[in-house]
Amino acid sequence: QVQFVESGGGLVQPGGSLRLSCAASGNMFSIPIMGWYRQAPGKQRELVASSSRFDVTTYADSVKGRFTISRDNVQNKLDLQMNNLKAEDSGVYYCNRHPSPFPDWGQGTQVTVSS
Repeated sequence: QVQFVESGGGLVQPGGSLRLSCAASGNMFSIPIMGWYRQAPGKQRELVASSSRFDVTTYADSVKGRFTISRDNVQNKLDLQMNNLKAEDSGVYYCNRHPSPFPDWGQGTQVTVSS
């Protein structure tokens, strides 16, 4: 299984921005679709954005126009630029394959949007 390490989270005020990064231990090009997921306290993990190996992207309605996913198959990296953050964007963010995520998730990176 490919392992993932997420980074870039933090505390930010509403309206602020963060850029998350995900480093994969193996060949990311071998994974057709990669996704960023988030899990808020007490809620199920949800997919917020995905990118195919040929850069076809999808976004959850709640983040469209604010988040941008980008994928670098050479550096085996997946980024998520998050702008105009809202309190409801808070949670732990993970990257993984989509669909059928690998069973071993990374540690995630915490995003907290609060004034």
